[in-house]
Order: sequence, then structure tokens, then C-alpha cells
Amino acid sequence: MTRDALRKLIRTAAGELPADTVIKNCRVLDVFTGQFRQGDIALCGEQIAGIGNYSGLIETDAGNRYAVPGFIDSHIHIESSCLSPEELGRMLVPHGTTAVIADPHEIVNVCGVRGLDYMMSAAEYTAMDIQFMLPSCVPATPFETAGAEVTAQEMEEPIRREKILGLGEFMNFPGVLSASDAVLDKLLLAKRNGKLIDGHSPGLTGLPLNAYAAAGILGDHECASVEDMRERLALGMYVLLREGSACHDLRSLLKGVTAENSRRCLLCSDDRQPKTILREGHLDSHLRICVEEGLDPVTALRMATLNAAECFRLYNRGALAPGYRADIVLLDDLTHFRTDRVWIKGQLAAENGVYLPPVRHHDISDVMRSIHIRDFSGKKLKMHLKSSRVNVIELLPGGVVTKKSTAEVPVDAEGEFVWTKEKGIVKLAVVERHRGTGNVACGFLKGYGMQAGALALSIAHDSHNVIAAGVSDAEIAFAVEALREQNGGIVLVRDGRVIDAMPMPIAGLMSDQPGEWVAEKLEALHEKAHTQLGVSRDVDPVMTLCFMSLPVIPEIKLTDMGLFDVNKFTFIPLEAE
Repeated sequence: MTRDALRKLIRTAAGELPADTVIKNCRVLDVFTGQFRQGDIALCGEQIAGIGNYSGLIETDAGNRYAVPGFIDSHIHIESSCLSPEELGRMLVPHGTTAVIADPHEIVNVCGVRGLDYMMSAAEYTAMDIQFMLPSCVPATPFETAGAEVTAQEMEEPIRREKILGLGEFMNFPGVLSASDAVLDKLLLAKRNGKLIDGHSPGLTGLPLNAYAAAGILGDHECASVEDMRERLALGMYVLLREGSACHDLRSLLKGVTAENSRRCLLCSDDRQPKTILREGHLDSHLRICVEEGLDPVTALRMATLNAAECFRLYNRGALAPGYRADIVLLDDLTHFRTDRVWIKGQLAAENGVYLPPVRHHDISDVMRSIHIRDFSGKKLKMHLKSSRVNVIELLPGGVVTKKSTAEVPVDAEGEFVWTKEKGIVKLAVVERHRGTGNVACGFLKGYGMQAGALALSIAHDSHNVIAAGVSDAEIAFAVEALREQNGGIVLVRDGRVIDAMPMPIAGLMSDQPGEWVAEKLEALHEKAHTQLGVSRDVDPVMTLCFMSLPVIPEIKLTDMGLFDVNKFTFIPLEAE
């Protein structure tokens, strides 16, 4: 800020100069005291000058609506929306979201620092403020093939960038607990640069959780129960209450939010697909759920604003007060949280559900053409089973956690799986797509419901190899080849033909189309997956499948290197003991 700008701010706050904009007749939320007070909000440039009785060059009547700080999503993977950063911003701002803390873990696993560069450049094209965490685990584990490896040495430059707040979720908690040199180098790099370290520690408890927190881990969004939440809060960690398109933890965790611990609780979506945004909204939906579950609206709003700002050291926002950044949301009520208007940095950015700034997009050429499959054919899908009793990935309802189970499956004379409707088990395959290794691994998936054809994706957390589920090797092989030809995205096949597809040219993870188009296309893909492939109605065909290769979420997953027991942290054979 220049001397003249500061002088103008002070004189405007004192009422000696007219404000650039005055939002009159507001019920202003004071997040510090939890009270609402009647008054005007005076804006000077990008900041709030004051709250009281003001006149301005532009005056707009709030109509006695509630004025609250802009909402902050404390943890989101933009790539999981299947949208570019510009498109996601366009969709979220009308719902009151003015800032997100993004972890570009997905694209960095595909493209390395080049993917981070693209995301940060594209973020400049949206009014929504996108702050970043530097992905800490690329590759996420040594148990899969990623498109890049980002060491502590390669983090030296990015960690110093202004909009890099710290290290993203440290999923390699075994590496933290074993104090491996590579992990310690990353943790110390963040500490030396005064940056934060976000967490990810499902199932961790007791002394190991103490050790994880002692390493300087900020918070966790992987609490499966109120007990998990309370233990982390007691160790000084923040808890990020998640409500996404795949994981729905908010309602259950709200039972553990109290007046005493609420200031250490934040709201996040983690993964939010466009269809969910169009139907339910974003953090405005989280706030509705909070109130439905009996939480005081002011406490809920603090979790979406001030708590997140303080946690991530965004000290110029999260509140409506003099000198704070002018990120302001007008709400019709504190039950449905319908957003009337949104200001970002003092500029009107949305009104009546419409994003107002011009929509521009950054060039995507640096992150295209990311599918590099070599030496693949249907022969790679052969399993040569020595026993018909096999280990199975069994879906559990309501999330991405799976159960390790066993089953008897039909096999032919050559030890190959034969799909039958009665068993409810399909073949799962992961095909390496980054380095041309030729790796292909197969397993079994129960509870998906598929009864015909195959579905293939180039979205498979966290390394994003190609993952496919199908009833036969021929269908799976055809789906993988079709996906390679369109250079990533989603492909549905049946009887040896493509019945629908969605290209994702941005690293094989994101579409370059508008959010509404993506939502409509995903809806059509889901419907065909249910009606033509037979995927169960209680399963999200795409989101569920893309988490079946994530070897940091219990209990059992499949990577391009084989079947992985997350609890034992080791590969296991297809055949059960």
C-alpha cells in the first residue's frame, strides 16, 4: 500500500472523504463478538474503511440483509471438480465463496511443477482468490507410478511464492512417523520458510498421532468419527469438517462441535463436482447443514470465515472490520443462506446468482497430451489365478473407505476370472499412463453393481493412472484404448463400442468446457452408467471408481503395481489365504 492510499483509507474511515462504495442498511456480522449491528459498510479501494453511517460515490441498499465475511473453503482440490480454476471460480463466487485453499496435488502428480505453474497462472483469471498449498507427496506413496517426483530440493523455489501458504496435506504419515530423511527435509523446508503444513492422517490415534502433531502438522480433514475429531483438537490441531461430492462427514462431525472447541473447526469440501454445486451450492450448503443440525448460525459462519482465515494466516480477511479486505456477502437469511450479492476486493462480483466479471481463460497447451500408455493389450489383463478364492475390494456406503474381503469367484481352465451377475464382482484394472512403463495391475471390486461393458477414467487418485472396471477383458481393453485415443477423461463402453465419453484435455483431469456443460455431461455419463452398464444407483460411478487406487485410504486399493493392503501398508496377492 502506498502512502497516498493509506491516507485515503484513513480519511475515508474518519468520514472526511466519501467512500468509493457504501453498502447501506446492513445487519453486519461482527465475528469477533458474535453480534449483529445495524450500519453501513464503507469501501475504499480493496478494503473496508469502516462500519457506521457513511456516504459514498456509489451507494447501494442492502435492504436490511445480513452482511457477512466472504466464505473460505479451507481445503479443496480444484481438479476434482473436473473444471479449470477459472470455471470453478465462476461457479463458486455466486454462492458466497470469495477464497479457497487449493491443493493442486492431482495435477502436480501428473505434470510436476509445470502443473502447479498452470494452476497458479489460471487462478489469476478469476475474481475468487485461490491460495495454494504446495503438494507435499508427489508421488503420494512409493506404491504407484506418478507422472512426477517433487523432492524437497525441487520445492525450494515454489515454497517461497507469495500465494503458496505451505505444504499440502501430508498423506505420507508413515514417513513422518519413521522420520525418514526425505520427509524431514520437506517438513524443515516449510519451517525454515515460515510456511504451514497441512495434514491427512486417517485412522491415526494415540502416540503415533502425537508424533504426527509434534512434526508441526496444522490440521486434518480425514476424521471418520467425533472421537477422531476430539483427539486432534486436544492435540492443538485444527479439524476441517468435510462435505464433498464423495465424502459426507459434516453431519456426523457436527455432533462433536461445542462452544469451547468451535473456533478450531473449519469447513471444507475437499472434492466438489459441478452437479453438486448447481444442485446444492458450496459453503452456503455447508452452512445450511450446520443450522439444520442445531449449530448456531454465527458459530457456523465463523467456521466458514474467521476460523479459516486465522488458521491459514490470511489475517486481512475473515471479518468485516476497518482495514480488512472487502470480501463481503449479503445473505437473505441465516437458515437457507441464499446469497444476494458478493463483493471481492471491493468490487461487486456476483448478484442474484450471476457471476459478473468477464470470463477469460489461461492457455492450457502446457498441460495437454498427458496420456502415455505403452505396450498395452488385452493380454495384460490376464490374471492366471492359482485359486478361485480371492481378495476383494468391497465398497462401503457413503465414502471412499473400502473393506478388505474375500470371495469365491468363477474361473476358467486357464485361471481367468469369468464374470457372473450372481457374484456382484467385476474386474478392476489400473494401467500406468505417465512414463510408458507398461505396468498393468488387476483386482476385484464388489458392490459397484456393473452388469455390462466397462468404464475407464484417467482420474485415479492420487497418481492418476488409467483405472477401469468391466465385466470382461475385451470390454476393459476397448475402454482403455478409447480413452487413450481421446487423450484422457471418461469413457463408457458396451459391446465393443463407445456409448458416451467426456474428454479432459487439461492433464487428463479437467475439462476446458463451461461448468454447466461438464455437469450435464457428467449427469448423462452417470445415467448411462446406471441404466446401460448396471452400476448401482447408490454408487457414484465416476467419483467412486477414481478413489479405488488411492493407497492411503483404508482398507484395500489397487495401484498400477498391484493390490495394496492399506492397513498393513504392503502389497498382497490376488489369491486369498
